[in-house]
Amino acid sequence: MKYIGSCHCGAVQFSVVAPENLEIDQCNCSICNKSGFLHLIVPLSKFALLNGKNSLTTYTFNTGVAKHTFCKVCGVKPFYTPRSNPDGIDINVNCLDTKPKSIKVVKFDGKNWESNAAKLAHKSEE
Repeated sequence: MKYIGSCHCGAVQFSVVAPENLEIDQCNCSICNKSGFLHLIVPLSKFALLNGKNSLTTYTFNTGVAKHTFCKVCGVKPFYTPRSNPDGIDINVNCLDTKPKSIKVVKFDGKNWESNAAKLAHKSEE
């Protein structure tokens, strides 16, 4: 299924191809918890930025591998490059304008990222 998504103000728009019924991860690390990010990690080939490249800014911390991408206008993070899958993209399901048929939320212990990251490594594979 092709989903359309955007930031709050609509400056950044994207599409992503994913199943009708989504299994997503809810991480308890500090950045995900504070921003309310719900994770849908997919191969980069399933993602397209439709509009807003110039409205994006990036934040990094710790190892610098994850590229947290935000809209400069409204501050929403609709997607980013995750540390667990740097060859993929992580979509914030809360930013999908097209809604999935169903969502199954899986808890992920990101507070203890180093010992749990391997559980996510397969998600960007074709």
